[in-house]
Amino acid sequence: MKKRLSKRLSEILPQNWVQICNSYDIVGDIAIIRLIEESRKYSNKIGTAILTANKHVRTVLAQTSAVSGEFRLRKLRHIAGEKRTQTTHKESKCLFNVDVAKCYFSPRLSHERKRIADQVAEGETVVNMFAGVGCFSILIAKNAKVEKVYSIDVNPLAIKYMRENVRMNGVYGTVIPILGDAGQIIEEKLRGLADRVLMPLPEKALEYLPYGLLSLKKTGGWIHCYDFEHAEKGKDVVEKVKTRVRKRLQSLDVAFEIPFGRKVRATGPNWHQVVLDIKAKPTRSQ
Repeated sequence: MKKRLSKRLSEILPQNWVQICNSYDIVGDIAIIRLIEESRKYSNKIGTAILTANKHVRTVLAQTSAVSGEFRLRKLRHIAGEKRTQTTHKESKCLFNVDVAKCYFSPRLSHERKRIADQVAEGETVVNMFAGVGCFSILIAKNAKVEKVYSIDVNPLAIKYMRENVRMNGVYGTVIPILGDAGQIIEEKLRGLADRVLMPLPEKALEYLPYGLLSLKKTGGWIHCYDFEHAEKGKDVVEKVKTRVRKRLQSLDVAFEIPFGRKVRATGPNWHQVVLDIKAKPTRSQ
């Protein structure tokens, strides 16, 4: 598909733009592309080329802003195909309804979602602090015989889609959608009950880490913490995040180890998303 698209793009764009425009995400039957300023006058032709190269794509949208705000949204502009932003995405034998303009969703986290789901043991209780439309949570519930997955998000529309997705994937009663701020929900309802906590919101990793710890059982457990980090080529970006998170955990007087960390994906020039798997040890009162 990329070869076919490159050929078509080379017919309408300067060669040095072809590679930039050949990188895009596909969510369900919607393609989302970032366009550099100079190429925007060709946006309709680029969109049509993407439709032609990907027979299952029905809509092409251009991302015109960075992901930002409390709901982690981006501005999208329709450039080709059907004019809509809602779709159904298939991943790891699960289906997810989502409106890409009104809910955060990244297909580039598919490997990470499967990696975490494969670690969850039978009987665990999981708290997903920033659950979106429920992808991590539902994949876990489908993959392991968990007790519960409490799935929190502050976006009411994301919760609406999460409830749809829970029913559609047959995990009703196992995945529990909860609308609200993760810190407040944990303080009021979810203290000391989790074996595992997911924190897939890099923008609030350190700020909300105390709440993640608060939701763990006194016997300890796992926290999967995501963060953004800048690092020049050749620098160890994972170690930079480990250093920052270690300092934060030490300031909270927590016994812990960080047996695993990895670079999840590039998010911009010299910027990376990193995940750390943190093992919190039993509290001193044990």
